[in-house]
Amino acid sequence: MGEETSSRAESVQLTPRALVLGVLLSVLLAGANAYLGLFAGLTVSASIPAAVVSMAVLRALRDGGILENNIVQTSASAGEALAAGAIFTLPALVLLGFWDDFPYLWVMFLTGVGGLLGVALTVPLRHALIGELKLPFPEGAATAEVLRAGHGRAGGIAPLLMGAAIAAAAKLATGGLRLWQGAAEAAGQVGGAVVYAGANLSPALLAVGYIVGFNVAVLVFAGGLLSWGVALPAYAVWTDAEIGGDPLGTAWRLWSGHIRYLGVGAMLVGGLWALWSMRGSLVAGFARVGAIGGIGGGDDLPRSLLVLLTGAAGVAMYLLYWRVLGSPVAALPVTGAMLAAALVFSAVAAYMAGLVGSSNNPVSGVTIATILVTALGLLLFLGQTQTGPVTAVLVGTVVCCAAAIGGDSMQDLKAGALLGATPWRQQVAQLVGVLSAMCVLAPVLSLLLNAYGIGPPTEAHPQPLPAPQASLMAAVAEGVFGGHLPWTMVVAGAGVGALVIAADEWLRRREAGFRMPVLAVAVGIYLPLELSVPIALGGAIAWWAGARGQGAGLLAAAGLITGEALTGILLAIPIAVTGEREILAVADGGLGPWPGMLLVVWLCWWLSRVTAAVANPRT
Repeated sequence: MGEETSSRAESVQLTPRALVLGVLLSVLLAGANAYLGLFAGLTVSASIPAAVVSMAVLRALRDGGILENNIVQTSASAGEALAAGAIFTLPALVLLGFWDDFPYLWVMFLTGVGGLLGVALTVPLRHALIGELKLPFPEGAATAEVLRAGHGRAGGIAPLLMGAAIAAAAKLATGGLRLWQGAAEAAGQVGGAVVYAGANLSPALLAVGYIVGFNVAVLVFAGGLLSWGVALPAYAVWTDAEIGGDPLGTAWRLWSGHIRYLGVGAMLVGGLWALWSMRGSLVAGFARVGAIGGIGGGDDLPRSLLVLLTGAAGVAMYLLYWRVLGSPVAALPVTGAMLAAALVFSAVAAYMAGLVGSSNNPVSGVTIATILVTALGLLLFLGQTQTGPVTAVLVGTVVCCAAAIGGDSMQDLKAGALLGATPWRQQVAQLVGVLSAMCVLAPVLSLLLNAYGIGPPTEAHPQPLPAPQASLMAAVAEGVFGGHLPWTMVVAGAGVGALVIAADEWLRRREAGFRMPVLAVAVGIYLPLELSVPIALGGAIAWWAGARGQGAGLLAAAGLITGEALTGILLAIPIAVTGEREILAVADGGLGPWPGMLLVVWLCWWLSRVTAAVANPRT
């Protein structure tokens, strides 16, 4: 009888209690990550924390199965992803003066449309990215390992627990207590050039590199070297940049204001090429989404429902753009551009999440690309207009939410594929997560705006939440109409993307084992170099150990991601309650980066040892 009960629990998936728990976690994580994103410019991937919490709750009920836990984390992680799409864009409408607060219906409408589009448009991608291309999706793979370990299916939970404890302690030491610095970086002046070197000391990034493997990791690093090691010093010489006595500050200023736009151009070209390359798989994937599908017997949600969701989103956004632009004719091409961009960049975000994970997925980069193209189109066809920047941000908001949900959805579906879950049940859970999160984002954003302020300091709010991505979106939208954007960098980045595509095609024709997916390079160009270094180290460990995220090695890497992600969310709680960034700090990084560097070196040895122990077990 006990075995029958256990078997039944293992097969149960979409239950009312799983959806209720998923909704509660979705709302909680959406609020926590909204604050964290506005405050620090980043959000924490919620799949693994949600999986851990759901296991604890369902285990207390004594009959929760692994697939039911997977439904909970699928629904819950949608809240974090939707919050990222919202906080990267919506505050730009306040900064542009279009809003003086966050109107509930507007926020719910924009984020809901974007989130639902993200779920609908990525359904056909499951077949292409998970079934045929078999991308690694590091956080999806790690989530599956966490759930397996929690339900006794993995080959020993010790590496997971040890990795989680180490990463949690490191995150507490750097992000909470501030005992040592979380990155080691330096810059100097050589003639008229500024030269930079740096490495983030995050155990989770090392684990991401280990899971994605050497090929992808080294390409991300190569993109970073091109951006920071070649373009940055060359640009400083070319523009005769004023370095003064602060080469490190100058390096970051030049990169954020100019060099990172190389990555935007490369993403534009790479995204279009990726979509073209996947055209056959996408068409086949959509064809597999049967006319009945889903509950009627197929793997995915019914095609009719996906078409209905997409069509309803298009009609709703057309009416909104009509209201903003004051012209039904002008609203039509804007709506078409929004739907096209949502399709393209949901696919691009899903592809990039498959390569480097959701936490390192540059969703803000694809949103900048969307706002650039939209604003340029509005400028060309409508000329200078007061509503132009606002309309571009409104398009970017929907696309950003769709892209964020797209990347997150694919991670969840990857975990489900590894665990044997039913895709349409996960897709329902994703829809439920989006619908719940979109209802709470407006009051959370309004609370933060009125309590702390957002954007530049004011007399009422001298220390506001900086909202770095949203500030950049507002600057880009205004910059297109003001004519002061670094278009040269965007075009140059597009050229780099074309060269990488040509090199990859040459490798493909030679049937080489090493390939050069352009989006991996584009991600490296766009991200800070310090993030690329530990990813490259992790990939090198996987190559040296002759593994690519298998067995105990993957469990150890999953533990590193789990510990850092959970601790990151826990650290956000006292900050949100008190409004004090340094509420837990007992030092100001007084030990420098040295403890973190030693920890990374030790983790490299430990990951290699764990993997080697599995590859060469004692007999």
